Amino acid sequence: MAIIDEVTAPLVLREPDGREKLIACAFTHPQGLLYLDLYWHLATPAEAAHLVRGELRGDGPWRIGDHRLRVLGCHNTDPHLADDFARWQEYLQTHPHAYPPRTQILEIARRLGATPRTGNTACTMAP
Repeated sequence: MAIIDEVTAPLVLREPDGREKLIACAFTHPQGLLYLDLYWHLATPAEAAHLVRGELRGDGPWRIGDHRLRVLGCHNTDPHLADDFARWQEYLQTHPHAYPPRTQILEIARRLGATPRTGNTACTMAP
C-alpha cells in the first residue's frame, strides 16, 4: 500500500464538484488528510492548509470522502494542470532557498495536527 506521507510525485486533488488542482504536500491526519496548496509557504496556514475529513482509502489513487487524490499524469494526460505544474517547477528551481526544508515542513504539518506514518515524510514536487 502506498503511504500518502511518502509520495514524492506530483499529486492532484479532485474536489467533489470535479475541479482538480495540484497540491504541494499531503499528510495523514487523525480526522482525514491535511494538504498544503502550491505556494503554501508564502501564505498563512489558515489560507494554504486544508483538512479533508474522512477515512483515507486506497493505494493510489486514494479516496477520502467525496475527494479523490492521484498522481499527476505524464505525457500530457493532464493538460489542464500542465501550466500550474510548469510554473511550480520553475518557481522551485529559481527560488531554491525560499522553500522550507523537509524537516521544517514536517514540523509545520505536525503543529497542524498531522500524524505522518513515517519520519521520511516528503512534499510532492519539492526541490
